[in-house]
Amino acid sequence: MDFAHALARREELSESEPGPLPVPSGAPPLDPELGAALEALGHVVREPITPQNLAARQERDTAVRPRPTVRDLRDDGRFEVEELRVPGASGEPDVSLVSARPAGIDRARPLPLLYYMHGGGMISGNAWSVLPRLLREWACALELAVVSVEYRLAPQARYPGPVEDCYGGFVWVAAHAAELGIDAGRIVIGGKSAGGGLAAALALLVRDRGGPAPIGQLLLCPMLDDRNDTFSSHQMAGVDVWDRTSNATAWQALLGDRYGAADLSPYAAPARATDLSDLPPAYVEVGSAETFRDEGVAYANAIWQAGGQAELHVWPGAFHGFDTFAPQAALSQDARDARFRWLRRVLTQSTQSTPSTQSGASSGPGSV
Repeated sequence: MDFAHALARREELSESEPGPLPVPSGAPPLDPELGAALEALGHVVREPITPQNLAARQERDTAVRPRPTVRDLRDDGRFEVEELRVPGASGEPDVSLVSARPAGIDRARPLPLLYYMHGGGMISGNAWSVLPRLLREWACALELAVVSVEYRLAPQARYPGPVEDCYGGFVWVAAHAAELGIDAGRIVIGGKSAGGGLAAALALLVRDRGGPAPIGQLLLCPMLDDRNDTFSSHQMAGVDVWDRTSNATAWQALLGDRYGAADLSPYAAPARATDLSDLPPAYVEVGSAETFRDEGVAYANAIWQAGGQAELHVWPGAFHGFDTFAPQAALSQDARDARFRWLRRVLTQSTQSTPSTQSGASSGPGSV
């Protein structure tokens, strides 16, 4: 989930002086810098999303979350940016995409692409708010194009609507690579939280439908398991900024009467997948003090067991979305550096040879 709206309301809500954050016995300790940032945010981080307050929380998110214009995103000519409306998957409505690339690069030289899905628990967020950071941190340094997907949100759109939006946009982008100035053979799919879950689902969907194959999947604190019953989901209940109450509300909004179904599709909840073979190399990142810790670790392990490649980072003392709340913290900077190195390595390897299918190991602070 992207917590820009919480940051925007920090000053207003800090006046409530909510007192120390509750830390249950046995919960992993927070990194000191991250813990201080979390406490400074006041009761925003303690208010779970429930079916009763969901509509109000969505309205608040829409009101306060940044939504930069195309002109804003162009950043005084540093980037070429356009909004696209493209056909959805068969039987689905059209999909909005925001396409951006560093300016001044000849379109005759196609760029690799990051096809990105925003966070927001499947119930909030937008394709525009995530772009300034993606462009600033990765696009110029890696000479990388970015397409951000405006998928439909729950409960107004239930599964399979959001993942089909992501699939429809992906297939269209790959088919129109030449006119977009991108290399269809060098596409990384990725996202954060709900977007990480959608990226994992998209990788499965593309594999099974025989679509254009991405060269990597960037899964940042991914939302993977609707069952909401891991050890970490219980351990961090009432503590993490996205806890099992909010998580259950979001999954119920997305799945409706399919919530909890024994035969739920892995395209809805990738943790349900029984076959993780033949997937692109994955980068999986979670914090030791977040709800999604155990499902993220389990997903990386399942990829290894299927003979695939995954790089797993578990950042010590990190809660969900930690680098958004505390971007200057040392741990946040380490996490951004690790993501950058993985992206650079995957893009470099894609120009040399087919990435190996042998399992990989991560390195650096907090990695496993």
